[in-house]
Amino acid sequence: MPDARTHRGPGPQDGELFGEAARPRLATAVAEFSWLLSRGYAQPSALKLVGDRHRLVERQRGALLRCACSDAALAGRRSRRLDVGSIRGRSIRIDGFNLVLTLESALGGGVVLGARDGCFRDLASVHGTYRKVDETRPALELAARRLAAWGIGPRTWLLDAPVSNSGRLAALLRDIDPDGRVEVVPDPDRLLILPGDPVATADSGILDRCGPWLNLARALIESETPGAFIVELG
Repeated sequence: MPDARTHRGPGPQDGELFGEAARPRLATAVAEFSWLLSRGYAQPSALKLVGDRHRLVERQRGALLRCACSDAALAGRRSRRLDVGSIRGRSIRIDGFNLVLTLESALGGGVVLGARDGCFRDLASVHGTYRKVDETRPALELAARRLAAWGIGPRTWLLDAPVSNSGRLAALLRDIDPDGRVEVVPDPDRLLILPGDPVATADSGILDRCGPWLNLARALIESETPGAFIVELG
């Protein structure tokens, strides 16, 4: 069945699954999952152990995967994290889909997870296909406006060529952020972990291998979307 969604909004049960009553249990689960990861437990078995203990459904377990990390990973990420004010006038590389999906979720009322490492992450996923939604243009305009106001740049947006409609998103980005460079490449992750300009991403796999990085999604959401459905679990 074709994807007919026009918003990157919340799931039908997210109000209950991630509401105020559920958050203490989820935060405890994130802490326990992180404890196990810090002691060498395999991620799948640790997730099952913690998820079963707290009777979490699949969507909540997905949130745990996005929010937890080992102590070593946390220390490494913190040691290389930059503040917005420290990179004025500097070039950056932006993990395009990673940032855009989170901004779309924030603008559409979807769940935005506050993870243990301080990053904001969404529960959306492209699964090889990206579909433009009503929040896409506002999300790109928000990012371009704030990046310009903060004096961050030159900036390079990296999009995944294998994801369908990446070319259309690139064209829209070039229209909205003419001061930025947009590249559609086979594997952005490989480029983002190379030494060079700071990286803007919340992808944990990249964060554990890249150099200096910027917590851009969080900075943008906190400055522009104060009414977002933020669930702090870190």
